[in-house]
Amino acid sequence: MHSPDAPLASGAAPPPLRLQLAGITKRYPSVVANSGVSLAVRPGEIHAVLGENGAGKSTLMKIIYGAVKPDEGTVRVDGRVVHIRNPQEARQLGIAMVFQHFSLFDTLSVAENVWLGLDKTQSLAEVTQRITAKAAEYGLEIDPLRPVHTLSVGEMQRVEIIRALLTNPRLLILDEPTSVLTPQAVEKLFVVLRKLAGEGCSILYISHKLHEIRALCTACTVMRAGQVTGVCDPREESNASLSRLMIGAEPPALDYRAAQAGAPVLSVEGLTLPRGDAFGVDLIDLQFEVRAGEVVGIAGVSGNGQRELLYALSGEDQRAQPAMVQISGPRGMVPSGRMNPRQRRALGLHFVPEERLGRGAVPGMGLAHNLLLTRGNALGAGGWIRMRQLRAQASDIIARFGVKAGGPDATAQSLSGGNLQKFIVGREIDAGPRLLIVSQPTWGVDVGAAAQIRGAILALRDAGCAVLVLSEELDELFEICDRLHVLAKGHLSPSVARAEATVERIGEWMSGLWHAEVQEHLAHMAEHDAQEARHVQA
Repeated sequence: MHSPDAPLASGAAPPPLRLQLAGITKRYPSVVANSGVSLAVRPGEIHAVLGENGAGKSTLMKIIYGAVKPDEGTVRVDGRVVHIRNPQEARQLGIAMVFQHFSLFDTLSVAENVWLGLDKTQSLAEVTQRITAKAAEYGLEIDPLRPVHTLSVGEMQRVEIIRALLTNPRLLILDEPTSVLTPQAVEKLFVVLRKLAGEGCSILYISHKLHEIRALCTACTVMRAGQVTGVCDPREESNASLSRLMIGAEPPALDYRAAQAGAPVLSVEGLTLPRGDAFGVDLIDLQFEVRAGEVVGIAGVSGNGQRELLYALSGEDQRAQPAMVQISGPRGMVPSGRMNPRQRRALGLHFVPEERLGRGAVPGMGLAHNLLLTRGNALGAGGWIRMRQLRAQASDIIARFGVKAGGPDATAQSLSGGNLQKFIVGREIDAGPRLLIVSQPTWGVDVGAAAQIRGAILALRDAGCAVLVLSEELDELFEICDRLHVLAKGHLSPSVARAEATVERIGEWMSGLWHAEVQEHLAHMAEHDAQEARHVQA
């Protein structure tokens, strides 16, 4: 296959564009998602599509993949006009897509999910072997026999990427592929993508991480409000200039000031829990606390016990001994390990899960109704729902957090991923928590909205709330956290102050290497004490 950077033979015509869109328009009752969009992608090109949440990027990608039908416009693949009616036809044309919201069946295994998306010329056993080989080749570790419902969000992301790679695509669409990957995994993925591009595969890459786009992509189309507003070479741009192209301004800088921590609000003492299923992770003697007026971060590679810890803290898993999880109440710390989520909310705990649709929000319900998930005060006498109050609260959250939605009755599933994230985070902050636990707070959120969410978390901290953040975004943790822990294989590292943490150190700890550092420190302290004792004796 011809590489785009190889010189053409004398007099040879350039190869046709791998993908060409002209005048693509898609209207919905409450919004025009795409308006006259044109886009051109060459063979072997890694082409970024950049824009705010709700700019129309995902709709455009679904049109290319055959999941959405355009109202107007033409699509050409390798110079030929095509009408892609469904994803199966897209795959026959060599188009594969990794969605931001995963399309996996929870009750099936990884291998069964992947097999369903491939042609049936291969047996399930053959596909299982290919998954194992691809996972090893690309550093995307996954067990093909695991049921999907046991996977973390990051592990589901790996399944989607492997499934797309197994189709040997000629055009690969990636929608926020690195949102839940560690920096080390991102570098490995980039090696894979550059290799694919070198072999002639074209890649459409959607990401809000501007440094990734500048490092990886050779072309960039910028969208705003459903329209193309510019095309550029991201290698010649800065993060600030890309932000201006995307949102018309640079994102506001966070005003971080050192925390004035108060009394403990959450205390975890010796939290030990056996895994809830065969594919889970045992939690082993976890000890940490979160004080009023501070943000504590927990870093780690997805699948190292984050899900189990979150369930134990939120009350979804009530197997812990009562004293292992304690939340402050009116008369001191309250043993809470056996409390359900409602009882913990009564103590002021609010929670943002990593899965937006399904756990953070009911997809088919309106935003106002979704407030009922964490609001008991909207029920009147006899259990009647106060809809006027709910709609007013939802409208206020939409306005304060800049959520692009068709009003308080818009269904959760109608929002883009980033806008739904803004609403869910806003919903929990608006509740006035004393303790807020947030998982992946800015997953799939554009730079402007990410700055807004992080600023809101710091403002909540400054108002005296205790905040625990679990994230695989090290930049995010370094930006908003006062102290950091690392979770690896069910073990929790000691805390390290923000000023003493480095990306290299946390990266090593994410592989479980803090034990040697701690032992070395203890040995050093013991030697120091011994020297002091000898000095006193002398």
